Amino acid sequence: MILASASPRRIELMHRAGFCPRVMPADVDERRLEGEAPLELVARLARMKALAMVEKAEVNELVVGADTIVWMGDEALGKPASPKQAQAMLTELSGRVHHVSTGCAMALHAADGSVADETFTCTTDVRFFDLEPAEISSYVASGECFDKAGAYAIQGLGSLLVRDIDGNYDNVVGLPVAELSRRMRAFLRTMGTDAS
Repeated sequence: MILASASPRRIELMHRAGFCPRVMPADVDERRLEGEAPLELVARLARMKALAMVEKAEVNELVVGADTIVWMGDEALGKPASPKQAQAMLTELSGRVHHVSTGCAMALHAADGSVADETFTCTTDVRFFDLEPAEISSYVASGECFDKAGAYAIQGLGSLLVRDIDGNYDNVVGLPVAELSRRMRAFLRTMGTDAS
């Protein structure tokens, strides 16, 4: 299996679930298209990543691509570029529900030369506590918020900001690995490939 992602969180989730993929990050343009809904965006990017690496895969070697977005309303909350931006994001999330969506794509280069692929999305609703300005400042000062969509990491100190979640926890970390595992087995069965 190939994981078309360099995310340490996705790699860790795969390893914890017993998968040992070859890590081959895909280089794709991740800009959002005009009018593109969040779920359309993550599905498209995950599929692009998987298809970008499928030609480098061995015959019948599964390629998995993934992309995660944090969003609220129609606004995507990317990775903060500065402490000020992180502070603003966390202030916006304070006391509110936001969504974390991951697109997952599977692609397979079959022996006959054809390429098959399948994509699905998973969304988890996350609600933050009402955060005090000092609490936000302290979290930003920890540095954990950087390189994280939405300016927090639920698997780290960011867990202290989260009041509750509705949905898959691993999805918020970056990959709904249990659902992905089931979908991979079903996909490989339809391709007539060993799904053990």
